Amino acid sequence: MSVKAKIRLYVEHPLGQGQSVPLSRDQANYLFNVMRLQTGAMVALFNGADGEWQAEVVEAGKRGGVLECQTQSAPQRMPPDLWLLFAPIKKARTDFIVEKAAEMGAARILPVQSEFTNAERVRQDRLQAHAVEAAEQCGGVFVPPVEGLQKLDRVLAEWPETRALVFCDEGLAGGSSPLAALLARTSGEDIRKDGGAAILIGPEGGFSDAERARLAAMPQAIPVALGPRILRADTAAVAALTAVQLAWGDWG
Repeated sequence: MSVKAKIRLYVEHPLGQGQSVPLSRDQANYLFNVMRLQTGAMVALFNGADGEWQAEVVEAGKRGGVLECQTQSAPQRMPPDLWLLFAPIKKARTDFIVEKAAEMGAARILPVQSEFTNAERVRQDRLQAHAVEAAEQCGGVFVPPVEGLQKLDRVLAEWPETRALVFCDEGLAGGSSPLAALLARTSGEDIRKDGGAAILIGPEGGFSDAERARLAAMPQAIPVALGPRILRADTAAVAALTAVQLAWGDWG
């Protein structure tokens, strides 16, 4: 009986029976210098499209190496069509949001710059690397793309007609429109899988009056409260993702 590899690695290369997978210098350094793997060791590979494959180390060097796919250990599983939009906050907490969104099955991650967003730029490559690491560690076979920072006004102007936008408004905390009640309803306003949905989390300073008015005028936007207390932005992202994924059955 074969033993599944404990080390998982995301690769940008086709995977399949007998497929050879060349390693980059960084990947080779991680596997052979940091993790001390040798020829014959097994590594679990995934690329976001072909599921997970058990691959054997056939060449191991200081600056490169080659793995060979042996058997598929998990089929490709795509997450529900759920996006996360959030205003970047402090560096460590922004990293946390991206990591948890990847772990919790977000299909796309979009940092947005609102009127009260403090960060004027983000390192898209660094955030994407965090999403990859999260997928490697949590056993997922999909890595959500992390987009570059865009102005919220521009994103809303180009918003798809059929995609619901769950607007988490801290101004509603403790009042009406709790997200849990919305997800439990069966009316036409429900957040449905077929058209896709997105969650919007604001910055530490909240949304401006103009942004609230803009969202209120959008037929796709659904303002919700996340319970009786005002949550920090990183907590709010996890709470909202949890509620929607539970309602959609992604965890059931």
